[in-house]
Amino acid sequence: MYGFTVNVPGSFDDAVLRVTEALQKQGFGVLTEIDVKATLKKKLDIDKRPYKILGACNPALANQALDADPDIGLLLPCNVIVREDEDGAVVVGFMDPVPVLGLVQRPELDKLGTQVRSRLEQVRDALLA
Repeated sequence: MYGFTVNVPGSFDDAVLRVTEALQKQGFGVLTEIDVKATLKKKLDIDKRPYKILGACNPALANQALDADPDIGLLLPCNVIVREDEDGAVVVGFMDPVPVLGLVQRPELDKLGTQVRSRLEQVRDALLA
């Protein structure tokens, strides 16, 4: 599995705000925000449910990864999605850095992946509190 998800109460926009705040408490900033719904409407005239991809980065942890392997930037940042299902439920999904960084097959990155996943799991848990 390459990620984990959680259903969160409230509106889509509220979930985006809460995820961003919870990420900040774990040392992550959101470097990019892609509004998939708006992009597909503009480029392909396709109507979709609300869906955003947040590119989250913890600078200290990213620096450790880059020191271990300069090409690791191909796997960064940690993507977090916020999407609305057909029934109106809001889902937040997190990229699991353990299997993603495991692609590199370097022990120091395995440990780092576990540390990043722990922080992302704390974000997930904060959304349910």
